[in-house]
Amino acid sequence: MPELPEVETTISEIKPEILGKKIVDVFCTEKKIVKKPKFEKFVEQIKGKKIQKIWRKGKYIVFELSGGKVMLLHLKLTGHLLVGKWKKVKKNFLPLTPGPISTDPINKFVRLVFVLNNKKMLALSDLRKFAKIEFGDKEEIFSSKEFQKIGPDPFSVNFEQFKQILLKKKKKRIKETLMDQELVSGIGNIYSDEILWEAKIHPLKKVSELKDEDFKNIFLATRKILKKAISLKGESISDFRRPSGEKGYFDTERKVYKREGENCLRCSEKIKRIKIKGRSAYFCPSCQK
Repeated sequence: MPELPEVETTISEIKPEILGKKIVDVFCTEKKIVKKPKFEKFVEQIKGKKIQKIWRKGKYIVFELSGGKVMLLHLKLTGHLLVGKWKKVKKNFLPLTPGPISTDPINKFVRLVFVLNNKKMLALSDLRKFAKIEFGDKEEIFSSKEFQKIGPDPFSVNFEQFKQILLKKKKKRIKETLMDQELVSGIGNIYSDEILWEAKIHPLKKVSELKDEDFKNIFLATRKILKKAISLKGESISDFRRPSGEKGYFDTERKVYKREGENCLRCSEKIKRIKIKGRSAYFCPSCQK
């Protein structure tokens, strides 16, 4: 699932390509992606709108458009945005852009395409079809219950604020707490594992059991890991691809995620995997206490 670094990478790389451009048409093979309003009304209202601002709220991509309109996009499990050119043939979009957009199989699941007035296209590729779009007036979108409950960004809080946020869920295990989007937004399965390995904290440890030094280590690890992941353009071990269709490079830094049975890069103990509420957690049983 695209997390904070992948969403941040996407935004930084689509901005030079589409900011200030007008949406002249929309084509879609999966209308259910547009949750609000109905697809036909969405197309009618978004045509002619200029893309004025693009920013991130947690894992959401926020497109501020002319006329006081906003498009909210969540990439969910397997979604990613691409910038290039496509041709619609029956129920499929065929890529006309050379390079990884055409050659990497994970980029072939294009479900929705925005045609822009600079002859480029912004496409959503999504294997599982879980991505979602909401469109409406700025005030309506920003005041919605779902948008309002998104927690603060990890980079927007200081250590004491971060600690107090985690302490709101004292009885919860630290991995669950880090992934709670209403507490602190943007961290998912991949980076929670990497953060806890860096901080030497066991994923099952309850927040109430953490010492002040533990909180500090988690805080510092959060910033370090996320900044590193952003600088390396995200993690592409699964479905995420950059708008160019290329992979991110964080895989070179991955210490525990999906490394079950491999040696810990710090102490050589075998990495283990456990399940926490149906989600896998990878950790070193020796380093992480």
